[in-house]
Amino acid sequence: MKNNIMITILGLVAFVGCHQEGVAGNKKEGTPYLRISVDDYVDKMKAGWIGQMAGVGWAAPTEFNYLERIIPEEEVPAWKPERVNQFNQDDIYVEMTFLRTLELYGFDVSYEQAGIDFANSGYQLWHANKFGRENLRKGIAPPDSGHPKLSKHSDDIDYQIEADYAGLIAPGMPNVAIKLGEKFGRMMNYGDGLYAGQFVSGMYAAAFFETDIEKIINAGLECIPSESQYYEMVNDVIGWYKENPGDWVKSWQKIEGKYQKNPDYKRYSCDPPNNPANIDAKINGAYIAMGLLYGQGDIDQTIIISMRCGQDSDCNPSSAAGVLFTSMGIEEVPEKFKSALDPEGKFSHTPYTFGKLIAVCEKLARDAVVRSGGKIEKDASGQDVFVIPVKKAVPSQLQKSWAPGPVANSKFTEEQMEQITFKPALGMVEGLKLFAPGWKISNWGDTLEPGLHSNRRGKGNVYVTHPALDRTDCVLSNEVAVPEGKQTQLNLTVGHHENGDWELIVKANGKELKKALIGNDADENGWEDVTVDLSKYAGKTIKLELINHANDWNHESAYWAKIEIVEH
Repeated sequence: MKNNIMITILGLVAFVGCHQEGVAGNKKEGTPYLRISVDDYVDKMKAGWIGQMAGVGWAAPTEFNYLERIIPEEEVPAWKPERVNQFNQDDIYVEMTFLRTLELYGFDVSYEQAGIDFANSGYQLWHANKFGRENLRKGIAPPDSGHPKLSKHSDDIDYQIEADYAGLIAPGMPNVAIKLGEKFGRMMNYGDGLYAGQFVSGMYAAAFFETDIEKIINAGLECIPSESQYYEMVNDVIGWYKENPGDWVKSWQKIEGKYQKNPDYKRYSCDPPNNPANIDAKINGAYIAMGLLYGQGDIDQTIIISMRCGQDSDCNPSSAAGVLFTSMGIEEVPEKFKSALDPEGKFSHTPYTFGKLIAVCEKLARDAVVRSGGKIEKDASGQDVFVIPVKKAVPSQLQKSWAPGPVANSKFTEEQMEQITFKPALGMVEGLKLFAPGWKISNWGDTLEPGLHSNRRGKGNVYVTHPALDRTDCVLSNEVAVPEGKQTQLNLTVGHHENGDWELIVKANGKELKKALIGNDADENGWEDVTVDLSKYAGKTIKLELINHANDWNHESAYWAKIEIVEH
Protein backbone atom coordinates (compact mmCIF):
# COMPACT_ATOMS: atom_id res chain seq x y z
CA MET A 1 0.00 0.00 0.00
CA LYS A 2 1.43 3.35 -0.98
CA ASN A 3 1.53 5.87 1.86
CA ASN A 4 -0.02 8.66 -0.13
CA ILE A 5 -3.50 8.81 1.36
CA MET A 6 -3.99 12.46 2.23
CA ILE A 7 -6.73 13.79 4.45
CA THR A 8 -7.31 17.51 4.67
CA ILE A 9 -9.42 19.17 7.35
CA LEU A 10 -9.93 22.90 7.54
CA GLY A 11 -10.84 24.75 10.73
CA LEU A 12 -12.84 22.68 13.22
CA VAL A 13 -14.83 20.78 10.61
CA ALA A 14 -13.80 17.13 10.35
CA PHE A 15 -14.92 14.07 8.52
CA VAL A 16 -17.06 12.05 10.92
CA GLY A 17 -14.92 9.44 12.65
CA CYS A 18 -11.74 10.58 10.87
CA HIS A 19 -9.18 12.60 12.78
CA GLN A 20 -5.95 11.98 10.95
CA GLU A 21 -3.91 15.03 10.09
CA GLY A 22 -2.69 15.66 6.56
CA VAL A 23 -1.74 18.25 4.00
CA ALA A 24 -3.08 21.77 4.53
CA GLY A 25 -6.23 22.60 2.59
CA ASN A 26 -7.10 25.46 0.31
CA LYS A 27 -8.06 28.21 2.75
CA LYS A 28 -9.31 30.44 -0.02
CA GLU A 29 -12.01 27.97 -0.91
CA GLY A 30 -12.77 27.34 2.74
CA THR A 31 -14.03 23.81 2.04
CA PRO A 32 -12.76 20.85 4.06
CA TYR A 33 -11.93 17.90 1.87
CA LEU A 34 -10.39 14.44 1.84
CA ARG A 35 -7.78 13.23 -0.61
CA ILE A 36 -6.99 9.67 -1.58
CA SER A 37 -5.15 8.46 -4.66
CA VAL A 38 -7.28 6.33 -6.94
CA ASP A 39 -4.68 3.55 -6.66
CA ASP A 40 -5.03 3.54 -2.88
CA TYR A 41 -8.81 3.67 -3.15
CA VAL A 42 -8.78 0.59 -5.41
CA ASP A 43 -6.41 -1.25 -3.07
CA LYS A 44 -8.70 -0.63 -0.11
CA MET A 45 -11.88 -1.37 -2.02
CA LYS A 46 -10.38 -4.62 -3.31
CA ALA A 47 -9.44 -5.53 0.27
CA GLY A 48 -13.01 -4.85 1.36
CA TRP A 49 -14.38 -7.38 -1.12
CA ILE A 50 -11.81 -9.98 -0.09
CA GLY A 51 -12.72 -9.37 3.55
CA GLN A 52 -16.37 -10.12 2.84
CA MET A 53 -15.47 -13.29 0.96
CA ALA A 54 -13.02 -14.47 3.63
CA GLY A 55 -15.44 -13.78 6.49
CA VAL A 56 -18.38 -15.62 4.99
CA GLY A 57 -16.20 -18.40 3.60
CA TRP A 58 -14.57 -19.12 6.93
CA ALA A 59 -17.82 -19.09 8.91
CA ALA A 60 -20.22 -20.64 6.37
CA PRO A 61 -20.36 -24.09 8.07
CA THR A 62 -21.67 -22.49 11.28
CA GLU A 63 -24.60 -20.48 9.89
CA PHE A 64 -27.63 -20.70 12.24
CA ASN A 65 -26.27 -23.85 13.86
CA TYR A 66 -25.64 -22.04 17.16
CA LEU A 67 -28.66 -20.31 18.63
CA GLU A 68 -28.66 -18.62 22.03
CA ARG A 69 -25.21 -20.05 22.65
CA ILE A 70 -21.60 -19.24 21.85
CA ILE A 71 -19.79 -21.47 19.38
CA PRO A 72 -17.26 -23.52 21.37
CA GLU A 73 -13.69 -22.62 20.49
CA GLU A 74 -12.93 -26.19 19.41
CA GLU A 75 -15.85 -26.13 16.95
CA VAL A 76 -14.63 -23.08 15.04
CA PRO A 77 -13.81 -24.22 11.48
CA ALA A 78 -10.20 -24.10 10.36
CA TRP A 79 -9.34 -21.44 7.81
CA LYS A 80 -8.34 -22.76 4.41
CA PRO A 81 -7.08 -20.33 1.73
CA GLU A 82 -9.48 -21.67 -0.90
CA ARG A 83 -12.43 -20.60 1.28
CA VAL A 84 -11.97 -17.07 -0.09
CA ASN A 85 -13.46 -18.11 -3.44
CA GLN A 86 -17.08 -17.41 -2.56
CA PHE A 87 -18.36 -16.96 -6.09
CA ASN A 88 -21.52 -18.98 -5.41
CA GLN A 89 -22.34 -17.32 -2.10
CA ASP A 90 -25.65 -15.44 -1.92
CA ASP A 91 -24.24 -13.27 0.87
CA ILE A 92 -21.92 -11.84 -1.79
CA TYR A 93 -23.56 -11.93 -5.21
CA VAL A 94 -26.98 -10.48 -4.30
CA GLU A 95 -25.49 -7.01 -3.79
CA MET A 96 -24.01 -7.22 -7.27
CA THR A 97 -27.52 -6.98 -8.68
CA PHE A 98 -27.55 -3.44 -7.30
CA LEU A 99 -24.08 -2.71 -8.70
CA ARG A 100 -25.22 -3.93 -12.10
CA THR A 101 -28.21 -1.60 -12.02
CA LEU A 102 -25.91 1.31 -11.14
CA GLU A 103 -23.46 0.31 -13.87
CA LEU A 104 -26.21 0.28 -16.50
CA TYR A 105 -28.31 3.26 -15.39
CA GLY A 106 -26.13 5.37 -13.10
CA PHE A 107 -26.84 6.88 -9.70
CA ASP A 108 -30.01 8.59 -10.97
CA VAL A 109 -31.65 5.25 -11.75
CA SER A 110 -35.31 5.30 -10.83
CA TYR A 111 -36.72 3.38 -7.90
CA GLU A 112 -38.86 1.50 -10.40
CA GLN A 113 -35.93 0.37 -12.56
CA ALA A 114 -34.02 -0.77 -9.48
CA GLY A 115 -37.10 -2.77 -8.49
CA ILE A 116 -37.51 -4.28 -11.96
CA ASP A 117 -33.90 -5.49 -11.96
CA PHE A 118 -34.25 -7.05 -8.51
CA ALA A 119 -37.58 -8.63 -9.48
CA ASN A 120 -35.87 -10.28 -12.45
CA SER A 121 -33.11 -11.84 -10.36
CA GLY A 122 -33.21 -15.63 -10.49
CA TYR A 123 -31.43 -16.68 -7.30
CA GLN A 124 -33.00 -18.14 -4.18
CA LEU A 125 -33.84 -15.64 -1.45
CA TRP A 126 -35.12 -15.73 2.11
CA HIS A 127 -36.85 -13.43 4.60
CA ALA A 128 -36.96 -9.70 3.70
CA ASN A 129 -35.31 -10.24 0.32
CA LYS A 130 -37.76 -12.98 -0.61
CA PHE A 131 -40.90 -11.11 0.40
CA GLY A 132 -39.67 -7.82 -1.00
CA ARG A 133 -39.00 -9.46 -4.36
CA GLU A 134 -42.34 -11.23 -4.32
CA ASN A 135 -44.04 -7.88 -3.76
CA LEU A 136 -42.11 -6.43 -6.70
CA ARG A 137 -43.21 -9.31 -8.92
CA LYS A 138 -46.81 -8.69 -7.88
CA GLY A 139 -46.54 -5.09 -9.10
CA ILE A 140 -45.82 -3.37 -5.78
CA ALA A 141 -43.02 -0.92 -6.58
CA PRO A 142 -40.43 0.51 -4.17
CA PRO A 143 -40.63 1.82 -1.52
CA ASP A 144 -43.80 -0.12 -0.64
CA SER A 145 -42.22 -3.48 -1.53
CA GLY A 146 -40.39 -3.41 1.82
CA HIS A 147 -43.08 -1.68 3.89
CA PRO A 148 -44.12 -3.45 7.14
CA LYS A 149 -47.77 -3.39 6.15
CA LEU A 150 -46.84 -5.52 3.14
CA SER A 151 -44.02 -7.62 4.59
CA LYS A 152 -43.48 -9.22 7.99
CA HIS A 153 -39.72 -9.21 7.45
CA SER A 154 -38.85 -5.52 7.18
CA ASP A 155 -36.56 -5.55 10.25
CA ASP A 156 -34.71 -8.69 9.13
CA ILE A 157 -30.99 -8.74 8.41
CA ASP A 158 -31.13 -8.68 4.61
CA TYR A 159 -29.99 -5.19 3.60
CA GLN A 160 -27.39 -5.29 6.37
CA ILE A 161 -25.83 -8.26 4.55
CA GLU A 162 -25.88 -6.52 1.18
CA ALA A 163 -24.98 -2.91 1.98
CA ASP A 164 -21.21 -3.37 1.70
CA TYR A 165 -21.30 -2.32 -1.98
CA ALA A 166 -22.71 1.10 -1.05
CA GLY A 167 -19.79 2.03 1.21
CA LEU A 168 -17.21 0.50 -1.10
CA ILE A 169 -18.17 2.86 -3.93
CA ALA A 170 -18.56 5.87 -1.62
CA PRO A 171 -15.15 6.54 0.03
CA GLY A 172 -15.57 9.41 2.48
CA MET A 173 -19.10 10.06 1.20
CA PRO A 174 -21.56 8.86 3.84
CA ASN A 175 -24.50 10.59 2.18
CA VAL A 176 -23.96 8.64 -1.02
CA ALA A 177 -24.13 5.42 1.01
CA ILE A 178 -27.25 6.61 2.84
CA LYS A 179 -29.03 7.49 -0.41
CA LEU A 180 -28.14 4.15 -1.95
CA GLY A 181 -29.85 2.55 1.03
CA GLU A 182 -32.94 4.63 0.36
CA LYS A 183 -33.01 3.40 -3.23
CA PHE A 184 -32.02 -0.25 -2.88
CA GLY A 185 -32.52 -1.05 0.81
CA ARG A 186 -36.15 -0.02 0.79
CA MET A 187 -36.95 -2.67 -1.77
CA MET A 188 -36.93 -5.19 1.09
CA ASN A 189 -36.40 -3.37 4.41
CA TYR A 190 -37.74 -0.51 6.53
CA GLY A 191 -36.84 1.14 9.84
CA ASP A 192 -34.10 -0.72 11.72
CA GLY A 193 -33.75 -3.14 8.82
CA LEU A 194 -32.83 -0.23 6.55
CA TYR A 195 -30.66 1.54 9.14
CA ALA A 196 -28.65 -1.66 9.60
CA GLY A 197 -27.42 -1.42 6.02
CA GLN A 198 -26.82 2.31 6.20
CA PHE A 199 -24.76 1.78 9.37
CA VAL A 200 -22.62 -0.88 7.71
CA SER A 201 -22.12 1.11 4.51
CA GLY A 202 -21.29 4.21 6.58
CA MET A 203 -18.52 2.27 8.31
CA TYR A 204 -17.10 1.23 4.95
CA ALA A 205 -17.16 4.83 3.71
CA ALA A 206 -15.17 5.91 6.79
CA ALA A 207 -12.76 2.95 6.67
CA PHE A 208 -11.01 4.39 3.60
CA PHE A 209 -9.68 7.19 5.80
CA GLU A 210 -9.62 5.74 9.30
CA THR A 211 -8.07 2.79 11.11
CA ASP A 212 -9.40 3.41 14.62
CA ILE A 213 -12.27 0.92 14.97
CA GLU A 214 -14.31 2.97 17.45
CA LYS A 215 -14.14 5.99 15.17
CA ILE A 216 -15.24 3.86 12.22
CA ILE A 217 -18.20 2.55 14.23
CA ASN A 218 -19.13 6.07 15.32
CA ALA A 219 -18.98 7.16 11.68
CA GLY A 220 -21.51 4.45 10.88
CA LEU A 221 -23.72 5.67 13.73
CA GLU A 222 -23.76 9.16 12.24
CA CYS A 223 -25.56 7.68 9.23
CA ILE A 224 -28.69 6.52 11.10
CA PRO A 225 -31.34 8.18 13.30
CA SER A 226 -30.16 8.52 16.89
CA GLU A 227 -33.67 7.68 18.18
CA SER A 228 -33.75 4.26 16.51
CA GLN A 229 -33.34 0.98 18.36
CA TYR A 230 -30.50 0.08 16.02
CA TYR A 231 -28.57 3.18 17.15
CA GLU A 232 -29.34 2.24 20.75
CA MET A 233 -27.97 -1.24 20.14
CA VAL A 234 -24.66 0.00 18.74
CA ASN A 235 -24.28 2.43 21.65
CA ASP A 236 -25.01 -0.43 24.06
CA VAL A 237 -22.31 -2.62 22.53
CA ILE A 238 -19.77 0.19 22.69
CA GLY A 239 -20.67 0.81 26.35
CA TRP A 240 -20.52 -2.87 27.27
CA TYR A 241 -17.17 -3.17 25.52
CA LYS A 242 -15.80 -0.33 27.62
CA GLU A 243 -17.17 -1.98 30.78
CA ASN A 244 -15.56 -5.33 29.88
CA PRO A 245 -12.80 -4.66 27.35
CA GLY A 246 -11.09 -7.97 28.06
CA ASP A 247 -14.13 -10.26 28.23
CA TRP A 248 -16.35 -10.37 25.16
CA VAL A 249 -18.47 -13.17 26.65
CA LYS A 250 -19.86 -10.76 29.27
CA SER A 251 -20.91 -8.36 26.52
CA TRP A 252 -22.45 -11.24 24.57
CA GLN A 253 -24.53 -12.12 27.64
CA LYS A 254 -25.81 -8.54 27.87
CA ILE A 255 -26.72 -8.59 24.18
CA GLU A 256 -28.54 -11.88 24.70
CA GLY A 257 -30.49 -10.49 27.64
CA LYS A 258 -31.68 -7.36 25.88
CA TYR A 259 -31.83 -8.10 22.16
CA GLN A 260 -32.85 -11.76 22.33
CA LYS A 261 -34.85 -12.14 25.55
CA ASN A 262 -36.54 -8.73 25.81
CA PRO A 263 -39.63 -8.63 23.55
CA ASP A 264 -39.44 -4.82 23.38
CA TYR A 265 -36.45 -5.28 21.09
CA LYS A 266 -38.09 -7.95 18.94
CA ARG A 267 -41.30 -6.08 18.25
CA TYR A 268 -41.22 -6.78 14.54
CA SER A 269 -39.37 -10.07 14.52
CA CYS A 270 -40.60 -12.53 11.92
CA ASP A 271 -39.75 -15.36 14.31
CA PRO A 272 -42.13 -16.43 17.12
CA PRO A 273 -41.22 -14.84 20.49
CA ASN A 274 -39.77 -18.05 21.96
CA ASN A 275 -37.88 -19.09 18.84
CA PRO A 276 -34.15 -19.26 19.59
CA ALA A 277 -33.36 -18.26 15.99
CA ASN A 278 -33.17 -14.50 15.52
CA ILE A 279 -32.84 -13.02 12.04
CA ASP A 280 -33.51 -9.48 13.30
CA ALA A 281 -30.92 -6.97 12.11
CA LYS A 282 -30.22 -5.58 15.60
CA ILE A 283 -28.83 -8.67 17.33
CA ASN A 284 -26.83 -9.65 14.26
CA GLY A 285 -25.55 -6.10 13.88
CA ALA A 286 -24.45 -6.30 17.51
CA TYR A 287 -22.29 -9.27 16.57
CA ILE A 288 -20.64 -7.25 13.79
CA ALA A 289 -19.74 -4.57 16.32
CA MET A 290 -18.55 -7.23 18.77
CA GLY A 291 -16.10 -8.65 16.25
CA LEU A 292 -14.75 -5.24 15.32
CA LEU A 293 -14.36 -3.97 18.89
CA TYR A 294 -13.02 -7.07 20.59
CA GLY A 295 -10.97 -8.10 17.56
CA GLN A 296 -8.92 -4.91 18.09
CA GLY A 297 -7.67 -4.89 14.52
CA ASP A 298 -6.64 -8.56 14.49
CA ILE A 299 -8.22 -10.20 11.44
CA ASP A 300 -8.52 -13.71 12.83
CA GLN A 301 -9.99 -12.55 16.13
CA THR A 302 -12.41 -10.14 14.44
CA ILE A 303 -13.84 -12.94 12.29
CA ILE A 304 -13.78 -15.60 15.00
CA ILE A 305 -15.46 -13.48 17.69
CA SER A 306 -18.18 -12.29 15.32
CA MET A 307 -18.68 -15.90 14.21
CA ARG A 308 -18.70 -17.38 17.71
CA CYS A 309 -21.53 -15.03 18.74
CA GLY A 310 -23.81 -17.33 16.71
CA GLN A 311 -27.13 -16.78 14.92
CA ASP A 312 -26.39 -15.62 11.33
CA SER A 313 -22.78 -16.45 12.03
CA ASP A 314 -21.39 -16.23 8.50
CA CYS A 315 -22.99 -12.95 7.41
CA ASN A 316 -21.86 -11.05 10.51
CA PRO A 317 -18.13 -11.85 10.28
CA SER A 318 -18.34 -11.12 6.56
CA SER A 319 -19.43 -7.54 7.26
CA ALA A 320 -16.93 -7.11 10.09
CA ALA A 321 -14.04 -8.45 8.04
CA GLY A 322 -15.02 -6.34 5.04
CA VAL A 323 -14.86 -3.15 7.07
CA LEU A 324 -11.58 -4.13 8.75
CA PHE A 325 -9.91 -5.19 5.49
CA THR A 326 -10.96 -1.88 3.88
CA SER A 327 -9.29 0.10 6.64
CA MET A 328 -6.09 -1.95 6.21
CA GLY A 329 -5.70 -2.06 2.45
CA ILE A 330 -4.74 -5.02 0.32
CA GLU A 331 -1.01 -5.04 1.07
CA GLU A 332 -1.65 -5.36 4.81
CA VAL A 333 -3.96 -8.36 4.35
CA PRO A 334 -2.11 -11.58 5.19
CA GLU A 335 -1.30 -13.85 2.26
CA LYS A 336 -3.44 -16.67 3.64
CA PHE A 337 -6.57 -14.65 2.85
CA LYS A 338 -5.67 -13.73 -0.73
CA SER A 339 -3.16 -16.28 -2.05
CA ALA A 340 -5.81 -18.70 -3.37
CA LEU A 341 -8.16 -16.08 -4.86
CA ASP A 342 -9.24 -17.07 -8.36
CA PRO A 343 -9.09 -13.84 -10.39
CA GLU A 344 -11.15 -15.43 -13.17
CA GLY A 345 -13.82 -16.88 -10.90
CA LYS A 346 -17.24 -15.57 -11.91
CA PHE A 347 -19.80 -14.59 -9.30
CA SER A 348 -22.95 -16.61 -9.79
CA HIS A 349 -25.93 -14.82 -11.36
CA THR A 350 -23.71 -11.87 -12.36
CA PRO A 351 -21.52 -10.85 -15.32
CA TYR A 352 -18.63 -10.15 -12.93
CA THR A 353 -15.32 -11.84 -12.38
CA PHE A 354 -13.33 -10.44 -9.46
CA GLY A 355 -11.40 -8.17 -11.82
CA LYS A 356 -14.55 -6.88 -13.54
CA LEU A 357 -16.15 -6.24 -10.15
CA ILE A 358 -13.22 -4.08 -9.08
CA ALA A 359 -13.30 -2.14 -12.36
CA VAL A 360 -17.04 -1.44 -12.05
CA CYS A 361 -16.65 -0.24 -8.46
CA GLU A 362 -13.82 2.12 -9.46
CA LYS A 363 -15.95 3.57 -12.26
CA LEU A 364 -18.89 4.11 -9.92
CA ALA A 365 -16.66 5.67 -7.24
CA ARG A 366 -15.30 8.13 -9.81
CA ASP A 367 -18.86 9.09 -10.69
CA ALA A 368 -19.80 9.41 -7.02
CA VAL A 369 -16.89 11.75 -6.25
CA VAL A 370 -17.81 14.15 -9.05
CA ARG A 371 -21.54 13.99 -8.27
CA SER A 372 -20.77 14.85 -4.65
CA GLY A 373 -19.04 18.08 -5.64
CA GLY A 374 -15.55 16.64 -5.63
CA LYS A 375 -13.01 16.31 -8.40
CA ILE A 376 -10.28 14.05 -9.70
CA GLU A 377 -6.87 15.70 -9.85
CA LYS A 378 -3.40 14.61 -10.92
CA ASP A 379 -0.67 14.43 -8.30
CA ALA A 380 3.02 15.25 -8.89
CA SER A 381 3.60 11.81 -10.41
CA GLY A 382 0.62 12.09 -12.75
CA GLN A 383 -1.59 9.70 -10.78
CA ASP A 384 -5.33 10.35 -10.31
CA VAL A 385 -6.39 11.56 -6.87
CA PHE A 386 -9.93 11.77 -5.47
CA VAL A 387 -10.62 15.16 -3.87
CA ILE A 388 -13.76 14.66 -1.79
CA PRO A 389 -15.65 17.44 0.03
CA VAL A 390 -16.33 16.66 3.68
CA LYS A 391 -20.07 16.65 4.30
CA LYS A 392 -21.91 15.82 7.49
CA ALA A 393 -24.00 12.68 7.25
CA VAL A 394 -27.74 13.30 6.94
CA PRO A 395 -29.60 10.20 8.19
CA SER A 396 -32.91 8.98 6.84
CA GLN A 397 -36.03 9.91 8.77
CA LEU A 398 -36.95 7.91 11.85
CA GLN A 399 -39.32 5.03 11.14
CA LYS A 400 -40.38 2.02 13.19
CA SER A 401 -41.54 -1.22 11.64
CA TRP A 402 -43.89 -1.92 14.57
CA ALA A 403 -45.53 1.52 14.14
CA PRO A 404 -45.02 2.31 10.45
CA GLY A 405 -46.12 5.32 8.50
CA PRO A 406 -48.59 5.06 5.63
CA VAL A 407 -47.81 3.17 2.45
CA ALA A 408 -46.98 5.28 -0.58
CA ASN A 409 -49.27 3.24 -2.86
CA SER A 410 -46.31 2.78 -5.21
CA LYS A 411 -47.14 0.49 -8.11
CA PHE A 412 -45.53 -0.45 -11.40
CA THR A 413 -47.24 0.69 -14.57
CA GLU A 414 -48.41 -1.90 -17.09
CA GLU A 415 -45.41 -1.04 -19.26
CA GLN A 416 -43.05 -1.55 -16.32
CA MET A 417 -44.69 -4.86 -15.43
CA GLU A 418 -43.95 -6.07 -18.95
CA GLN A 419 -40.25 -5.57 -18.16
CA ILE A 420 -40.47 -8.03 -15.26
CA THR A 421 -39.70 -11.07 -17.33
CA PHE A 422 -39.15 -13.54 -14.50
CA LYS A 423 -41.94 -16.09 -14.47
CA PRO A 424 -42.66 -17.86 -11.17
CA ALA A 425 -42.62 -21.63 -11.15
CA LEU A 426 -45.84 -23.55 -11.47
CA GLY A 427 -46.71 -25.56 -8.37
CA MET A 428 -45.30 -29.02 -7.86
CA VAL A 429 -48.38 -31.04 -8.83
CA GLU A 430 -49.61 -28.72 -11.59
CA GLY A 431 -46.13 -28.31 -12.99
CA LEU A 432 -45.45 -32.05 -13.09
CA LYS A 433 -48.68 -32.69 -14.98
CA LEU A 434 -47.44 -30.41 -17.75
CA PHE A 435 -43.80 -31.48 -17.64
CA ALA A 436 -44.20 -35.24 -17.38
CA PRO A 437 -47.83 -36.40 -17.67
CA GLY A 438 -48.60 -39.56 -15.72
CA TRP A 439 -45.87 -39.06 -13.15
CA LYS A 440 -46.57 -38.37 -9.49
CA ILE A 441 -44.47 -36.71 -6.80
CA SER A 442 -44.12 -37.34 -3.07
CA ASN A 443 -42.08 -35.94 -0.16
CA TRP A 444 -41.11 -32.64 -1.75
CA GLY A 445 -39.90 -29.59 0.16
CA ASP A 446 -40.39 -25.91 -0.60
CA THR A 447 -36.70 -24.94 -0.43
CA LEU A 448 -34.89 -23.41 -3.43
CA GLU A 449 -37.98 -22.57 -5.47
CA PRO A 450 -39.21 -26.00 -6.63
CA GLY A 451 -41.75 -26.33 -9.43
CA LEU A 452 -41.84 -25.96 -13.21
CA HIS A 453 -39.65 -23.11 -14.44
CA SER A 454 -39.55 -21.55 -17.87
CA ASN A 455 -35.74 -21.58 -17.72
CA ARG A 456 -32.99 -22.96 -15.52
CA ARG A 457 -29.28 -23.02 -16.31
CA GLY A 458 -29.72 -22.48 -20.03
CA LYS A 459 -32.58 -24.93 -20.61
CA GLY A 460 -36.26 -24.22 -20.98
CA ASN A 461 -39.11 -26.01 -19.24
CA VAL A 462 -37.20 -27.33 -16.22
CA TYR A 463 -38.90 -29.10 -13.31
CA VAL A 464 -37.14 -28.52 -9.98
CA THR A 465 -37.50 -30.77 -6.93
CA HIS A 466 -36.04 -30.71 -3.43
CA PRO A 467 -36.42 -33.24 -0.60
CA ALA A 468 -38.68 -32.27 2.27
CA LEU A 469 -36.11 -33.39 4.85
CA ASP A 470 -32.49 -34.46 4.72
CA ARG A 471 -33.50 -38.05 5.50
CA THR A 472 -36.63 -38.10 3.32
CA ASP A 473 -36.15 -38.59 -0.41
CA CYS A 474 -38.24 -36.69 -2.92
CA VAL A 475 -39.66 -39.26 -5.33
CA LEU A 476 -41.13 -39.06 -8.84
CA SER A 477 -43.03 -42.26 -9.66
CA ASN A 478 -45.01 -43.78 -12.49
CA GLU A 479 -46.58 -47.14 -13.43
CA VAL A 480 -44.89 -48.07 -16.71
CA ALA A 481 -45.97 -50.92 -19.01
CA VAL A 482 -42.80 -52.21 -20.71
CA PRO A 483 -43.73 -53.72 -24.11
CA GLU A 484 -42.57 -57.11 -25.35
CA GLY A 485 -40.32 -57.47 -28.36
CA LYS A 486 -38.79 -54.03 -28.07
CA GLN A 487 -35.79 -52.42 -26.45
CA THR A 488 -37.05 -49.95 -23.87
CA GLN A 489 -34.99 -47.37 -22.04
CA LEU A 490 -35.47 -44.47 -19.69
CA ASN A 491 -33.78 -41.27 -20.87
CA LEU A 492 -33.15 -38.45 -18.39
CA THR A 493 -31.51 -35.05 -18.67
CA VAL A 494 -30.80 -33.88 -15.15
CA GLY A 495 -28.96 -30.98 -13.59
CA HIS A 496 -28.04 -29.49 -10.26
CA HIS A 497 -28.08 -26.19 -8.39
CA GLU A 498 -25.02 -24.00 -8.90
CA ASN A 499 -24.02 -24.39 -5.25
CA GLY A 500 -24.56 -28.10 -4.70
CA ASP A 501 -25.03 -31.61 -6.03
CA TRP A 502 -27.47 -34.45 -5.34
CA GLU A 503 -27.77 -38.20 -5.75
CA LEU A 504 -30.00 -39.70 -8.42
CA ILE A 505 -31.39 -43.16 -7.68
CA VAL A 506 -33.54 -45.01 -10.20
CA LYS A 507 -35.61 -47.97 -8.98
CA ALA A 508 -37.97 -50.46 -10.61
CA ASN A 509 -40.33 -52.32 -8.27
CA GLY A 510 -38.10 -51.24 -5.40
CA LYS A 511 -34.91 -52.62 -6.97
CA GLU A 512 -32.10 -50.15 -7.58
CA LEU A 513 -31.14 -49.87 -11.25
CA LYS A 514 -28.97 -46.75 -11.22
CA LYS A 515 -27.22 -44.50 -8.75
CA ALA A 516 -25.29 -41.40 -9.79
CA LEU A 517 -24.00 -38.23 -8.15
CA ILE A 518 -25.30 -35.37 -10.27
CA GLY A 519 -22.69 -32.67 -10.17
CA ASN A 520 -19.29 -34.23 -10.79
CA ASP A 521 -19.75 -35.25 -14.43
CA ALA A 522 -22.17 -32.55 -15.52
CA ASP A 523 -21.35 -30.15 -18.35
CA GLU A 524 -20.43 -26.51 -17.77
CA ASN A 525 -24.08 -25.57 -17.28
CA GLY A 526 -24.68 -28.37 -14.81
CA TRP A 527 -26.49 -30.86 -17.08
CA GLU A 528 -25.99 -34.59 -17.55
CA ASP A 529 -27.72 -37.22 -19.70
CA VAL A 530 -28.58 -40.51 -17.99
CA THR A 531 -29.85 -43.69 -19.69
CA VAL A 532 -31.33 -46.75 -17.93
CA ASP A 533 -32.17 -49.94 -19.84
CA LEU A 534 -35.62 -51.33 -18.96
CA SER A 535 -35.69 -54.17 -21.51
CA LYS A 536 -35.44 -56.94 -18.90
CA TYR A 537 -38.92 -55.96 -17.72
CA ALA A 538 -40.46 -56.61 -21.16
CA GLY A 539 -44.09 -57.63 -20.88
CA LYS A 540 -44.40 -56.36 -17.31
CA THR A 541 -45.82 -53.31 -15.64
CA ILE A 542 -43.36 -51.81 -13.19
CA LYS A 543 -43.37 -49.04 -10.66
CA LEU A 544 -40.58 -46.74 -11.77
CA GLU A 545 -39.14 -44.35 -9.18
CA LEU A 546 -36.79 -41.42 -9.78
CA ILE A 547 -35.32 -40.37 -6.45
CA ASN A 548 -33.86 -36.98 -5.53
CA HIS A 549 -31.65 -38.01 -2.60
CA ALA A 550 -29.80 -35.49 -0.41
CA ASN A 551 -26.21 -36.62 0.05
CA ASP A 552 -24.94 -33.71 2.21
CA TRP A 553 -27.97 -31.38 2.58
CA ASN A 554 -26.35 -28.52 0.70
CA HIS A 555 -28.44 -27.08 -2.15
CA GLU A 556 -29.88 -30.51 -2.98
CA SER A 557 -32.18 -29.35 -5.77
CA ALA A 558 -32.71 -31.75 -8.65
CA TYR A 559 -33.23 -30.14 -12.05
CA TRP A 560 -35.16 -32.29 -14.53
CA ALA A 561 -35.06 -31.19 -18.17
CA LYS A 562 -36.17 -34.50 -19.69
CA ILE A 563 -37.98 -37.64 -18.47
CA GLU A 564 -38.95 -39.96 -21.31
CA ILE A 565 -39.49 -43.66 -22.00
CA VAL A 566 -38.18 -44.61 -25.45
CA GLU A 567 -39.00 -47.84 -27.34
CA HIS A 568 -36.92 -49.13 -30.25
